[in-house]
Amino acid sequence: MSTIILESVLTCPHCGFAKQEAMPTDACQFFYECGNCKTLLRPNPGDCCVFCSFGTVKCPPLQEQPGCCSVRIDPC
Repeated sequence: MSTIILESVLTCPHCGFAKQEAMPTDACQFFYECGNCKTLLRPNPGDCCVFCSFGTVKCPPLQEQPGCCSVRIDPC
C-alpha cells in the first residue's frame, strides 16, 4: 500500500492564488473559500471535492482506491 499524501496546494481558478492546505482523511471537502478573492469554490462536475478539482493532490479517500494516481497530471 502506498503512502497517503495529506497536503495539497489549492489554486483558485478565479484569481490564481495558491495555498497549501491539509486535507481531511475521513471525508471529502465540498467547499473552500479562496484566501485572496474570497470566492467560494465547489468541485467541478464529476469530482468529489475541491482538492480533486483544484489541488495538486487528490483527496485521501481517492488515494486509497487501488490504481489511483495521487498526483494530478492533467490540469482542470
